[in-house]
Amino acid sequence: MMHFGKYIAATALAISTMVTAVTAEPLKIALAETPSDELAAFFVALDRAKANGLDYEWTAFADEELAIQAILSGQMDIGFGTPYAAMQRSKAPLRIIFQLSKLKFFPVAVEEYTDLKQLDGHPIMLHSRGGGTDSIANVIEERIGIKFGERSYVPGSSNRVVAMLAGQAEATILDLSNKNKIIAEADDRFNVLPMFDVDASDEALFANLDWIKENSEQVDILVSALLSVWQDMSADPTIISRETNPDGPIGQLPAEILGELDGFYTEAVAGGLYDPNGGGRKAAQADLEWYTAAGQLDGNPAELNIEDFWYLAPLDAAAK
Repeated sequence: MMHFGKYIAATALAISTMVTAVTAEPLKIALAETPSDELAAFFVALDRAKANGLDYEWTAFADEELAIQAILSGQMDIGFGTPYAAMQRSKAPLRIIFQLSKLKFFPVAVEEYTDLKQLDGHPIMLHSRGGGTDSIANVIEERIGIKFGERSYVPGSSNRVVAMLAGQAEATILDLSNKNKIIAEADDRFNVLPMFDVDASDEALFANLDWIKENSEQVDILVSALLSVWQDMSADPTIISRETNPDGPIGQLPAEILGELDGFYTEAVAGGLYDPNGGGRKAAQADLEWYTAAGQLDGNPAELNIEDFWYLAPLDAAAK
């Protein structure tokens, strides 16, 4: 019986009209971090997708680059990240299908600094070379007209909070929850510096275009679930805590984190961290402009084709 099941899975493409969700291979998802409050909305969407017949499994990788490599190698099916450099330089046709969150990061500095221009020539601590915070630093330099001093790299916003509290750096860039954490703990020592608005993607969901087309039913279920959660969350951020499965990976987080879910998502939605429309064409164009300025894409963004980087059919179908 097991051999017969493997035979069906192996020949799914040839007899796709006869194969049901029950016999399809589980969707393999590559997370770029371990489950956290920021992933709670995504796991709510996974629960909705599961209720609609999606079978999935997930693996948490240490960082975005490893998640991207897992997709490129075929080890995983769909992943978290903004792999624009890999899209342009790899022969694999990677495409984004949904914007999970925008680049809403916050420059935080010791109290003597109150404006980004004051950081001209001063060192800054970032997540990783070539990563999202590195890109933000590049664009800040371009837009504000400054040049940071030495860049040091400490992966993980929470680890950078520890370093800042220990006096190991004067300035960094943090995500929403860790910006809140450091200000709550030591607002007399640090300032959040004013930052310009950004519509570009911080985290997005992407996969190989050939795989997407071959597994369109699974992809459509997932994107529809994501869109429904992002829209519901926009109307009422407390939907995330109410729908979080207490037996799931988010439900197993410490009680103090679960107790702050409503506050986190209320502030995140108010701050524009999530696009209720899943990004789409607006996000795709913003991404081309941002990641070109950040040095991760070559060419003139006005001349780049968003369809070389995004596959919009699943999102268009879910929006109907």
